[in-house]
Amino acid sequence: MRCRIPDLSRRCPRCLFPPDSCLCPEIPRLETATRVLFVRHAAERTRTTNTGRWAALALLRSELLEHAVPGAPLDSSRISAGRAAVLFPSPAGEFVPSPRPETLVVVDGTWAQARRMLQRIPELRSLPRLSLAARPGDRLRRPTVSGGMSTLEAVAAALDLLGEGAAAQALAEVHRRAVSRARSLRCLDASAA
Repeated sequence: MRCRIPDLSRRCPRCLFPPDSCLCPEIPRLETATRVLFVRHAAERTRTTNTGRWAALALLRSELLEHAVPGAPLDSSRISAGRAAVLFPSPAGEFVPSPRPETLVVVDGTWAQARRMLQRIPELRSLPRLSLAARPGDRLRRPTVSGGMSTLEAVAAALDLLGEGAAAQALAEVHRRAVSRARSLRCLDASAA
């Protein structure tokens, strides 16, 4: 099934909101002790509901790698640099590996994409997992798995578990504002039709 690629020419190139509703001025620049490495599926690059984009814009110590870009192999050497853990569910429930990870690797995509990325990228399979308990929340996309949350929510919750509460709260506020703004834009689009 092919998805229609939205016309992004009339969107902010950073946050993908329309210019008159740009989220960028409300995205703080956050210093964290934890480096966050996003491994984003290429299909998420043009999705206006991709929340990992906003987390990466906020976190000063973040890096974004693209997976599944035709003709551009993933630089997987960046994944296992230093003490790292991958943020991904585990049957054991909420879990923070010991010693505390210096780098949090975040697989950014739909649940199906994230599972396949974890299976297909050997460096991800070899990392310990940092797992979260399910959290209720207001979401832009309907979770396809029980307890599912957006990338931005998951990063905020993980940073909170790692003792970075101020950054976690700031990211949660970005999420709240983005969801509110996206909902109001949908209402405006519907009324214009």
